[in-house]
Amino acid sequence: MPRTPVGRTRLDILEWLKDPGAHFPRARRADAQGVGADLVAAKLGVPRRVARTHLELLVDLGLLRTSRIRRRTYYRRDEVRIAEVARMFEKGW
Repeated sequence: MPRTPVGRTRLDILEWLKDPGAHFPRARRADAQGVGADLVAAKLGVPRRVARTHLELLVDLGLLRTSRIRRRTYYRRDEVRIAEVARMFEKGW
C-alpha cells in the first residue's frame, strides 16, 4: 500500500465513519456506538496502535466521539463539531 499523507489518512477515516456500513463489516461494528480501532487499522493496513493514534487525535480535535463497551472503545463522528469546523473554513478561518 502506498504511503499517504497523514492528513489524507485522517480525512479518509472521517469519510469512512460517515457511512460505516459501506466501509466496515457489519458483524464487527457496534453500529450506533461506532467502529473500533481494529477495523480502522485493518482498512488502513496499519497496526492498531497507529490507527488509535489517528483516532485519538480526531477525538482531541472534537471531530470524533467515543463510546466504551466493556474493554473496547468505539469511534463515531461528531457531526455538529464537523459542521462548525467546516463553517470556519468557509469563512476563511
